[in-house]
Amino acid sequence: MEFKGVMGGLYRISEWIMRLSVINLLWMLCSIPVFFFLFMGMVSQTEDALKATLPILAILAPFTLFPATTAMFAVARKWVTGEEDVPLLKTFFRGYKENYLQSMIGGIFFVLIFVIIGVNYFFYLKQGSSLRVLAVLFIAFTVIMMIALFNFFSILVHLHMKITQIVKNSILITIGNPINSIVLLICNAVIVYICLTKFNFFLVVFFMGSIVATFSFWQFNRSFTKLQTKQQELEEKEQQRLAEEQEASEMDADSHSEKSEDEDATAINLNKKSENEKTIE
Repeated sequence: MEFKGVMGGLYRISEWIMRLSVINLLWMLCSIPVFFFLFMGMVSQTEDALKATLPILAILAPFTLFPATTAMFAVARKWVTGEEDVPLLKTFFRGYKENYLQSMIGGIFFVLIFVIIGVNYFFYLKQGSSLRVLAVLFIAFTVIMMIALFNFFSILVHLHMKITQIVKNSILITIGNPINSIVLLICNAVIVYICLTKFNFFLVVFFMGSIVATFSFWQFNRSFTKLQTKQQELEEKEQQRLAEEQEASEMDADSHSEKSEDEDATAINLNKKSENEKTIE
């Protein structure tokens, strides 16, 4: 039964609320260790306790948070590409299982990068004014890697590539599309800020992750489709150029063959003329 008008609109809204909340809950359930230690560190309200939880989070994230986030992006991909009525549980856990190894390896890579950035940032921050400028560079690098992380999840669930190619392409897309990257970062930052500061974490539990994943993949898919269109146009132009060159070469060959035929005919006529002259003599 399909509702129309206002009832149809309300039904669609309630359906999307259900979808987003179910996937967000699955994401949090599969990442319980990470969220548990993060919550404990935030509740302690002491800087030392929060710092003590960071190594634990760095160890647990590649094995729990990253695969769960990949599974959430796999469902978001289905929604963005038009498959809205996919079974949520089956699609989520299929994405979790199929992409677990690559998401884990990618998670280890990104965690190591963020750890290196953090160590260098605090090191140069304590130095003199001349070296303190380098801390700003590490902040910029952090922003780039954060955006690349969103693209990493989108590429992982959308394209079949080796993990090294996925990481490389996620960074290249981030740097190669600065406007889209900035829009992605700002919009996701706004979503996270609203979810963390409003409704006493209600939005965090039920909507934050799924909304961020859906928007991130939508932004990636839009950019990826544009790149594919441009590449297809370039290939068509290249094929047209090759066809024109081939046609020109064929025309040159035809002209050469006609010229050689004319030369042969002239030679035959000259031979006939010489023979006639000999006969007359």
